[in-house]
Amino acid sequence: MIDNIYYIAKGLDVTLRLYFIIILFSIPLGLLLALGDLSKISLLKKFVTFYTWIFRGTPLLLQLFFVYYGLPIMGITLSPFAAASITFIINYAAYLCEIFRGSIQGINKGQFEAAKVLGMGYKQTMIRVIFPQALRTALPPLSNEAIALLKDTSLVSIIGTAEILRKSKELVTRDFTITPFFISGVFYLILSTLILLVFKKLEKRMAISCQ
Repeated sequence: MIDNIYYIAKGLDVTLRLYFIIILFSIPLGLLLALGDLSKISLLKKFVTFYTWIFRGTPLLLQLFFVYYGLPIMGITLSPFAAASITFIINYAAYLCEIFRGSIQGINKGQFEAAKVLGMGYKQTMIRVIFPQALRTALPPLSNEAIALLKDTSLVSIIGTAEILRKSKELVTRDFTITPFFISGVFYLILSTLILLVFKKLEKRMAISCQ
């Protein structure tokens, strides 16, 4: 049992690296897409609409297969980790775009007008007034996406990335026992709980700061 736990824990490094890379790049990309969708530039709005339609309307696993197995046909070969990172970033950015867009649109228009009266430009208004309030509204759905992302990282085992689930499957095949699956389930539960606690703390802090 100890050996199995240690072996599966080796995949934890890959899971966490993938997780934080996706978060690091998908959040700013999702925010930029949301701002593009809210802009007055028609072509940009159409691009964002098409982007979110494609990546929210097709399975993540299909997108992963396309990037890892399909791109080499066009001469672009990526490592399993790089293919997984790119796929997840562009996929989750589409979902985050909708979250950010809805949160920003939910801000009372009077906030924009008040900022304009104070002499703030668009950039100042968004950074100092709109984003802080929008973040407070966005935290609950962001929490759901953060937990969903953790679970979705298990999909990369399909293309040979040695994360938690991949390590578990190797042990199941070798020892013909389902115990490794229970161990990996415990790992995911612990990580999900930690993510949930972090977001609950953020929600409390945001609630206090807005009082």
